[in-house]
Amino acid sequence: MDKAPPPLLSVATQPVQDAVLRCQAAILARHRLAEGATALAVELAQLLQCRRVSVGLLERDQMRIAGSTLSSPIDQRRDAAASLLAAMHEAVDQGLSVAWPPVIANPPVSLAQRELAGAGQACTVPIVAGQHLIGAITLERVGPPFTLPELALCEDIASFAGPVLQLQRAAETPWHARVRDRLRERLAGPRDRQMAWASAALAVIVLLAVPLPWRVSAPARLEGSVQRAVVAATDGFLQQANVRPGDRVKQGQVLAQLSSQDLELERKRRESELRQHENALRGAEARNDRTQMVISQSRAAEAQALLTLAEGQLERSQLTAPFDGIVIRGDLAQNLGAPVQKGEVLLVLAPSDSYRLIVEVDESDIAAVQPGQHGQLALAARPEEPLRFTTRRIVPVATTTDGRNYFEVEASPDQAQANLRPGLSGVAKIEVGEKPLAWLLLHRFTTWLRLAVWTLSP
Repeated sequence: MDKAPPPLLSVATQPVQDAVLRCQAAILARHRLAEGATALAVELAQLLQCRRVSVGLLERDQMRIAGSTLSSPIDQRRDAAASLLAAMHEAVDQGLSVAWPPVIANPPVSLAQRELAGAGQACTVPIVAGQHLIGAITLERVGPPFTLPELALCEDIASFAGPVLQLQRAAETPWHARVRDRLRERLAGPRDRQMAWASAALAVIVLLAVPLPWRVSAPARLEGSVQRAVVAATDGFLQQANVRPGDRVKQGQVLAQLSSQDLELERKRRESELRQHENALRGAEARNDRTQMVISQSRAAEAQALLTLAEGQLERSQLTAPFDGIVIRGDLAQNLGAPVQKGEVLLVLAPSDSYRLIVEVDESDIAAVQPGQHGQLALAARPEEPLRFTTRRIVPVATTTDGRNYFEVEASPDQAQANLRPGLSGVAKIEVGEKPLAWLLLHRFTTWLRLAVWTLSP
């Protein structure tokens, strides 16, 4: 079945050669298989005056229509397509050209050709590529029966067209299908298949036993190593805002200004009281009135203390940065003129060069995480530059969010990187050791299974 059928007649005339070259040129002018098969069918229909010519190719021992002279594609689920495919299989199974009515004595089986032809004529010629049958060409016409020279011409055309169609089909076949077909060719015998399955099973077992790095993956976020709150020192009103979240600030820079009119009046009032008490003290000293001197001196000290307090409050009405850092919370630009209360948090700052990493490790993996382990963080904003870190502390209290129970693991970056900002998030992977590949693939399932069995057991 895999060998090419011998031609029924050797034709060497010039018109036959021209017809073969014409069909070959029609296929080579197309780059896609469907276009090449259709062009071959059209050329044969014109040469032999056929009403329909169809080109079929074998795929896993099943025939598929690759091209036809019909304007619309052939629906292979219909009965007409079934008769056509049966005629192709009839010729391929016998490895011979089959025609109805027969053209030679002792013709091959032609039941499918007769059913396809009906009141007309039909013939099918196998397509050969190398030493293998890859498909068939079926010709149908209403008119004189097919002759032996016409059948020989079709065989010559099919023998030249086969390798080209095979190359076009190979070019359109996905790589995994080509590998599968190559393996199928090599493993033709039962013993070869058994050896292949045994080798594959052994390779899988060895692969599953190979130890690989076990890295615990978990969501992570970047925070400042410390966070400093800037609060209102007194009750008042917000007069000016100089920064917004995301701005970098220097130590001592004025971040916001509270209204200071009331504080200025309080300072002037205390200054006036202090001068009055100092004048009274000097008058008592001039009169040598010791009792009044003690009273005036005490009142002057009290006034001085209240003045110092008023000046301190006036100074603290300017909110300044305690260190070089970045503003991470507090947009005051939308609240100018709004009242603020003493102790109210207005801004939150974090250092711009010192960070800590919070890794949210799932409770099923927390037992493997220990302080001092290393890992890598891929930030969503910079996935191409992983950040190395070292775990420092495991918070012993679990946190539940969105139905997920996790523990926070604090870590510190191993080296500083530019353009980092608090609040960046990503995925961290902590290196916790090595485990066999089989364990890495199945440990979550086995853990779930053990818990399910424990839950259901009496």
